This record gives sequence, C-alpha cells and structure tokens, in this order.
Amino acid sequence: MPYAVTRSCCADASCVLACPVNCIHPAPGEPGFATAEMLYVDPRTCVDCGACTTACPVDALKPHTALSEAELPFLELNADYYKQNPHDDRTPMYVLPKQRQLPEGELSVAVVGAGPAGLFAADELLRHPGVRVTVYDRLPTPYGLARAGVAPDHQDTKQVTRLFRTIESQPGFSYRLGVDIGTDVTHADLLREHHAVLYAVGAATDKRLGIEGEDLPGSVSATDFVAWYNGHPDRADDAHPLDTERAVVIGNGNVALDVARILTADPEALARTDISDRALAALRDSKVREVVLLGRRGPAQAAFTVPELIALSALKDVDVVVEGWPEGVAADTSEKTRLLADLAARTPVEGRRRIVLRFLTGPVRITGDGAVRALEVTPTELHTDEDGTVRARPTGATETLETGLVLRSVGYRARPMAGLPFDEATATVPHEAGRVEPGVYVAGWVKRGPTGFIGTNKTCAQETVESLLEDFAAGRLTPPEPGATAAPNALDLAAWQAIDRAEREAGEAQGRPRVKLTDTASLRRAAQGTPVAAG
Repeated sequence: MPYAVTRSCCADASCVLACPVNCIHPAPGEPGFATAEMLYVDPRTCVDCGACTTACPVDALKPHTALSEAELPFLELNADYYKQNPHDDRTPMYVLPKQRQLPEGELSVAVVGAGPAGLFAADELLRHPGVRVTVYDRLPTPYGLARAGVAPDHQDTKQVTRLFRTIESQPGFSYRLGVDIGTDVTHADLLREHHAVLYAVGAATDKRLGIEGEDLPGSVSATDFVAWYNGHPDRADDAHPLDTERAVVIGNGNVALDVARILTADPEALARTDISDRALAALRDSKVREVVLLGRRGPAQAAFTVPELIALSALKDVDVVVEGWPEGVAADTSEKTRLLADLAARTPVEGRRRIVLRFLTGPVRITGDGAVRALEVTPTELHTDEDGTVRARPTGATETLETGLVLRSVGYRARPMAGLPFDEATATVPHEAGRVEPGVYVAGWVKRGPTGFIGTNKTCAQETVESLLEDFAAGRLTPPEPGATAAPNALDLAAWQAIDRAEREAGEAQGRPRVKLTDTASLRRAAQGTPVAAG
C-alpha cells in the first residue's frame, strides 16, 4: 500500500528526513530539488510505514487507500516521476546540518520578516546553542504569505503554520511585531542591537503590464486581490467590481488559478474557511460567471504547476475550458499537456460558472470611460530562439473581451530597502550565499527572486545561516552596543498568541478555522486581551 504525495506538498523535506528507506525524492542537494513542483514517493520501495505522514506539516502524504477520487491522479503522478528519474544511484539520506560549536558568548540576530523565509531562518539559527533570534515584522501578525497569500480554500496548505508555532515556542526566540523597519526602526538601529541582521522581507509588489489603461478602476493586481480576500490589513477595505459577468486574469501561474477558483467558488463553501468576512459578503453578491486566464504562450509553457492543475480539474460545479491549443503540439508531451488535453475534451455543462484557460493570447490595452469596460487582446504565435527559449509574438490581429475586472498576475517584485544594495533588473539584493556583507544577510524571495514554494525557503535559509555562522566564528561580526534596544513598544509572542486565540475562538463559534481581524487597531486591541468583534 504505497503512500503518495498530494497537492498540498510544501517541499520542506521533513518527509525526506523521516523516511527510513530513502524513497522520497528529489531531496535537498539532489538535482531538481530547488525547482521541483512537489516531492514524490517511489511506490517500488515504499514500505508503508507511515513515518512521512507524521513529519509532513501540511498532511500532503496519504496511503493510496485514503485518497479521494480527486486525489487519485497523484498516484500516477508519483509513479511517473520515477519512470523519468529512477534514482537508482540514490544519494545518502538527507541529514540536517551539523550543530556548530560557536565561540563563547551569545549570538544575537535580528530577522526582518516573519513569513516562511524568516521563520525557517530563525529555526536554523536556533538549532545552535547560544543563539538568540528576534523576528521583526511590519504587521501585528506573523506568517507572511502563509496567512495572507495561501488561498482560503487551501486550508491544508495553511497547516504549515503549526510548524511555525513550534519554531516560535523555542527558547531564544522572540517577536517584535508591528514594527516598520525604515520608519519605526532603522537598519543602523538593528545593527547596534544585534550581531547580525537577516532580511527575509519577500517580494511585496507586483510586476506591471505596461499597457494602456492599466491604472483604470477595475484593473487590479492579483497581489492586492489575494490580500483583500485573505484579510490583509493593507487591503481588507478595498472594493472590487464584481458586478460583471466576466473577469479576466492576465497570467496563468498558481496565483492566477487561486484567483479564478475564489471568484467561481460556492460562497457557502468559502464561508467554512478563514476568508475575510468583507470579501465573503462581496462574493455572495458577485455576478461573475466566467473567469478567463490569458497566457501569451502555449499549454506546455503554462506557469501553473501540475498539482494545482489536478486540483483545478477536480472542481465540482465549475467547468474548466481550454482554448488556444497550438497546431502541431501533441497532447502527451508532458503530464501538464496531457491533463490540459483531457480538460479540453470535456463537454461544458450549461449554466455552470466556468474558468477558461486561454493560451496564445496577449493583452494589448484596457479600455473604458472612467472604469474598465473591456480588454483588447491579440493572438500570438510561438517562436523558439536559438537557445531553446519559447517566445510568443503578437500576430497583429485584435479581439475585444468585455469585462469590468482585469487582474494582472505576471509576477512579484521585491522593494529596495534603505541601507541595502538592490539590483533593479532582478529585484533582489546582491549577495554571496546569502551574505550581503559580514553582519547583513538575506533569505527568501529578496535573495533568490519569487521562485519556489513554502518549503523551498528552508534550504534557502540553511545556506544563509551557514554564511552567518561562519562570519561569527571568524570574528567578523560587531558585538551589539550595551543597552541598545530597538522598538521597545512592539508586540511580542504573547501578544500574537492573544490575537491568535481571539481569532480562533471567533472561528470556533462559526464552525471556521478562525475569523480574521483585518485592521491594525482591532489587532492591537486583541493583543492586549480586549474583546474585539472579528471580521
């Protein structure tokens, strides 16, 4: 009875450590791990012990007898990986980095950013005795995109926060939340109080399209839309035009799929999640019946992952339609194209909401008098460069799609930070193995760009922490100044636990995981133990 890895895999490799027979790959250090969409169980060598299920923070590993009908394709997906990547010359089992013997005296590190990258970095640091980590974040709540980015219908993925709660409970860990680095506290302030500062601030802005009409009301970044339905304090009070029958998403990555699912989901199903109450009320009144996802290139180049496509294809009461299949492209060139071909062969059911995956189509301009009324698009043709890169070129013809809501989902960008160098081309901080200079380090998307998954941040953090500890051992770090204290009025771990408790108690009363507090004032009142009406 082999186990299988399913959609919610976060690729943090905890299961690799737990497996006694080394049957889960790719593992950290193996080719392909950094870019893998998920990890895979080899059905030939799995001994059905179940150790992986205990280790997995998001319940992604299941015995084949426990798979739902929608999850059955993952059995074949796991097995097919080993047909293409036999791993017959298996590397030794992945092991944790060895605990370092550090110089005498405490090492104090400030981690800026309380998302997955920052918390994994804190965890790696606290594996070594004599380390104290203070995690700062601009928001009164931690967990970053795990709280405000993962779609509310993916509650299994959000279970990674259980791992974060374990990390923050370790001796030597502390929070200073609600602190804006650069405004409340400067980079220099942090360096005075700590031996080192590690920035894990993510990529908080979106890439722009650069087309006419992009700034019209009704033209929105998917980044902001996701933050809205997840109750992020910066965007919780936004309003979006859902009185249109068609919404168009430009881009076809996993975030684009998230947005499409939420716009077409049954509001009663969303009411059992941690979606923002304000967003839920708007979606109950939504007139959106069709969401079109535009991709300039073809099905083989689609940015979404196979696990998310499998989940999309299993939606009930929503049709998934495929348009724009290139001539001469075989349907079985990859697992992704095979799944898309199966979707293309389905017969839509009249009256259902639908998601349209439209390929070979690029945006030209957004039109409307005072607000979005339509999107002009152009068909594209595929051309392959000498280096093998597949590019889309517009044909010159145009078509108009009537819509009142256009969401751009073409990637994230990090922002420059005061006191740190910044590469505008890559939107990252230049570094060497995470080291900007002795005493200053980066991890996560600000280090490597917006790539990978939640668990990818774990191996990324390991590399950065190794550089930091090397510098400490070599005497390259400046000791903190006595008595220096940055942001003494910040929210600590107890304050966050009070917020968490208030949200969970409100959720329990409604049969939900939590009811989020979505404004800073309410969050701070809850942090003090003051009763607050959630929502």
